[in-house]
Amino acid sequence: MHSQQPIKGFSRLTRDEKIRWLSDYLPDEKLDDFLGQFRIPEEATQGKFESFSENTLSNYHLPWGIVPNVLVDGILYHVPVVIEESSVVAAASKAASFWSQRGGFTTLEISTRKKGQLHFVFQGDKAALASHWTVISARLLKAVGPLTENMEKRGGGITSALLKQIDGLPDNYFQLDLEAETMDSMGANFINTVLEAMGQALPDLINEMAGPGETEIVMAILSNHTPDSMVRMQLEAPISSLHWNKEMAPEKFAEKMKLAADIAWYDTGRAVTHNKGIFNGVDAVVLATGNDFRAVEAAGHAHASRDGMYRSLSRVDIENDTFVMQLEIPLALGTVGGLTRLHPLAAKSLDILRQPDAKTLMKIAAALGMANNFAAMASLVTTGIQQGHMKMHLQNILNTLDAGPTEREKAVQYFGDKTVSVAAVRSFLSSLKPT
Repeated sequence: MHSQQPIKGFSRLTRDEKIRWLSDYLPDEKLDDFLGQFRIPEEATQGKFESFSENTLSNYHLPWGIVPNVLVDGILYHVPVVIEESSVVAAASKAASFWSQRGGFTTLEISTRKKGQLHFVFQGDKAALASHWTVISARLLKAVGPLTENMEKRGGGITSALLKQIDGLPDNYFQLDLEAETMDSMGANFINTVLEAMGQALPDLINEMAGPGETEIVMAILSNHTPDSMVRMQLEAPISSLHWNKEMAPEKFAEKMKLAADIAWYDTGRAVTHNKGIFNGVDAVVLATGNDFRAVEAAGHAHASRDGMYRSLSRVDIENDTFVMQLEIPLALGTVGGLTRLHPLAAKSLDILRQPDAKTLMKIAAALGMANNFAAMASLVTTGIQQGHMKMHLQNILNTLDAGPTEREKAVQYFGDKTVSVAAVRSFLSSLKPT
């Protein structure tokens, strides 16, 4: 077994050397053979996958599938998704089909500006710095002109560079708050490159314009807080058309949906799970298209907490016998850069979506989040979440219990109208065995 001493230079080892080192943790298993199951036979493609990250030993597979019939602003999409939870795909598909017959998802508002921050300390005349900031920022923008030229040709670029101080931080701390339009790009590399270049130019400019005083750059980095890269989307239909569940009248259904949404707005304990359901749909699209789901979730949770309390990202209203559901969510997505073209399935996902621009992809991801949110709430206020969830989970249970093809077929038929549980499935499989 390994000693408890840290290993040095692990990243410089070959793949085989890394696996031999790791195999000491699993002495009874041929780790190389196990990991080899998940590698792609074509060395060129496998090499590309390994270049995406550090210390790669194999590939971790997740299901890649489709949610059909997603009607967004009058255009029908069949949306690629990557997620391991079958009930999410089933729920989103059901809701998307339901709303495709009722007008679909409508975009009310969308913006795509992203943010970055240059943090610095200035040991000088604060008033002079503030009074000269307009000129300083203009000269900074000119200094980074060669870096922003191509983005500006595509219609983007830096839209503002404001000077801020933050309550609670030292009196000599300042922040250059950068706002950028990065068009179809995710924008991280663009913003970080611009900020670091500004950081190199800023001390001399401050010294020239605001007088003497040491300027120390603390750090320069984009912000994943993107309140100006936002989608607001709506579902709207007459209450009388909401025949989601045959056992519940549309009027009662709408009333319970509103109450469920209100609970998530006012109760943080419910809001966290409510928003997790939204991200079930959003993340599945973000992953399928090679975008950064961690950044998306961080921004979403920040937005949910914007008034000091964590709240739901969606609301439901009833207006003049009309059901109205809205989702407001920050989504900083791109269709160029990162893995969007390098990963073959991400590229294929964009092909299936007919090569959307960033705004269109944001709408589609928001629609999937809203579809899953609607379906989850609808299940909760009607049959309950477990009935549908456990039926979708049946295949996982059968996998765990090593059921054969014939046993699977009989189990699906048997549990068609019964509650699914591990114990119940195990008992049923046992009943099939000859005594």
